[in-house]
Amino acid sequence: MLHLVSNTASDVLEARSPHTGAERDAELLDAYSAAVVQAVERVGPSVAHLAVWTTHARGSRRNRAASGSEPAPSGTGSGFVFTPDGFLLTNSHVVDRATRIRASFADGSSYDAHRIGADPDTDLAVLRVHGAFPAPARLGDSSRLRPGQVVIAIGNPLGFSSTVTSGIVSALGRTMRSQSGRLIDAVIQTDAALNPGSSGGPLVDSRGDVVGVNTAVIAGAQGICFAVPVSAAHFVIPQLLGEGRVRRGWIGISGQTIQLSRRRVQLSHLSAAGAVLITDVIANGPASRAGVRAGDIVISIGDSVVAGVDDLQRMLTRDGIGHPTRVALLRDGTRLELTLTPTERSSG
Repeated sequence: MLHLVSNTASDVLEARSPHTGAERDAELLDAYSAAVVQAVERVGPSVAHLAVWTTHARGSRRNRAASGSEPAPSGTGSGFVFTPDGFLLTNSHVVDRATRIRASFADGSSYDAHRIGADPDTDLAVLRVHGAFPAPARLGDSSRLRPGQVVIAIGNPLGFSSTVTSGIVSALGRTMRSQSGRLIDAVIQTDAALNPGSSGGPLVDSRGDVVGVNTAVIAGAQGICFAVPVSAAHFVIPQLLGEGRVRRGWIGISGQTIQLSRRRVQLSHLSAAGAVLITDVIANGPASRAGVRAGDIVISIGDSVVAGVDDLQRMLTRDGIGHPTRVALLRDGTRLELTLTPTERSSG
């Protein structure tokens, strides 16, 4: 007598699989863990704990000097070696007004670090140490990041050195105000936990390539942290190494973003509903010499539309310094064009 046996789909799948569901979950977890571990082993040795002494600590330094003890640092942060000859990348705000910086690594080595240059507009700074430092971290390509991608943050939060946290890229293309008030573009939002002391540490992908520099966390929020994209570092580093600063243009105005009426946009054939209202013109500055007045409305510079103050700031690059530039304005409802020549903005 022939007996037919009916198998369900789950029975067939279970029979084909050599592992149970729990074992398969363990394998997936091991793969994730292996990626994080490999990335940390590759980059971790290059990450430094930065002890920073600043001018704010003068009083306490005198008191400690009188007692014969070493003055305590007034701040801490993180950084990482990115070249074989000992250049480190960190945040500008970590080493702002520093009189001494000490870089300590996971292998126990410690060196005085010297500031090469800083750019508050992107919150990045380059330091250098001289000694037998670890192999450098490799700067990657932040433009290839995708939301949901695994990232790992390495730093020294709250004094706990060589701390590793992992998470995902929560969002891309955020903007964030720097110390100078300018916008940092293309900021990476992640839920990899950051705390005071993590600033300046690397944000790396699963291959161990640095894709960002950890810079900020929203106080009181859970899992909302930010990193300056390494694309900004690729732009800033050569200028900091060469000149110690990033050169940007200045035209000598103060202004604010305004919204134009629909009628004004239509009458003036404008490409954007926003513009910049000039509230003050610096005497003898480039704008003043060109005939710009307070109350004028900037709508474009060169061939680029100005929809707000942030657009205006982005356009004032080193490439425009010393070169005549067309500026389109609205004055009393009439469109006019003037030519001005940006000068270099003072680093102070």
